[in-house]
Amino acid sequence: MATHPALAFETASTAAWVYDLTTQTVLMDKNADQSVPPASMSKLMTILMLFEALRDGRVTMATEFAVSSRAKAMGGSTMFLQETDRPTVKELIHGMIINSGNDACVAVAEGLAGTEEAFAAQMTERARALGMTASTFANASGWPDPNHRMSMRDLGILAQHLIEDFPEYYPVFSETEFNYKDRAPDNRFNRNPLLKLGIGADGLKTGHTSEAGYGLVGSAKQGDRRIIFAITGLPSDTARAEESERIVGWAFRQFSEKTVAKAGIRVAEAEVHLGDTDTVGLVPATDLRLLVPAQVQDSMTAEVVYNGPLLAPIAAGTAVAELIVHVPDLPDRRVPLVAEADVGKAGFVSRVMTAGRVLYGQYVGSPAS
Repeated sequence: MATHPALAFETASTAAWVYDLTTQTVLMDKNADQSVPPASMSKLMTILMLFEALRDGRVTMATEFAVSSRAKAMGGSTMFLQETDRPTVKELIHGMIINSGNDACVAVAEGLAGTEEAFAAQMTERARALGMTASTFANASGWPDPNHRMSMRDLGILAQHLIEDFPEYYPVFSETEFNYKDRAPDNRFNRNPLLKLGIGADGLKTGHTSEAGYGLVGSAKQGDRRIIFAITGLPSDTARAEESERIVGWAFRQFSEKTVAKAGIRVAEAEVHLGDTDTVGLVPATDLRLLVPAQVQDSMTAEVVYNGPLLAPIAAGTAVAELIVHVPDLPDRRVPLVAEADVGKAGFVSRVMTAGRVLYGQYVGSPAS
């Protein structure tokens, strides 16, 4: 599915995925399932694996990792580790997120799995378990490799897990500076161009290689809404910064959150067969809030579907129908509707009368042959 044309937003990214986390709405999908070189954006998977090790108690923030000659020799962005260093997990998290340290990623991979190759295999396996079907990892850092690929949707899924599963660690993504042992005066600043703009941005990771171009996995929160986006293929860091800011502005300004139906408030009735009442009210079990493009708010429609008439008895709170809301330019939203009240079986006389009406309809109401 391409960018929704009626929303009048054309991204310069070669691939993009924009997601409203609050309402679970995909706002943009441009080549989002295409496997592409993720560059340093794939460091988010290494970071997730380390966060999971912390959660499971396999390491603590004070755990020290060794630095191999392989880690020290990594080029590109580094936190300037030496083989004599014993950086803590806390320091390595900061080095990967803020400095985009390739050396930190190798140290983490070797510390958790013994070798980077073994760790990359674990990354791929874990990604599959999380539903990231277009991701294959060849290393821990995003170093160029033909077998190292991710999609923008997968990067968005990954960002969602980091935000929702690890709220205690996520704030590191919004930190703007880290200088391990004062060795990185020119590489101490977070490359995320959105953090200082005052638009609610608080993560996550940039990426760049000559093959991938410039990309960013970002997130921003304004009021009660949070968006996540992943873009790639921009020609420069300036273009990346401008496109990222445009996407955040578009996502928050061109969509509004609406309460379409409230929990417990009747939206329709369903016919009941052989019950002590002929109908039962249909209500949402929870509030239904949807994201609506500003220019099509008056074009929303809804329908209630169910297989009826419903057969008594029916317990209150039982899902018996579905509300389908049609919002132009966005996928339909489907939510279950539950019975508003208990419906018991009809008494014997009522059942006999109902059966009589059914039979009468079959014979008297049938057309002549």
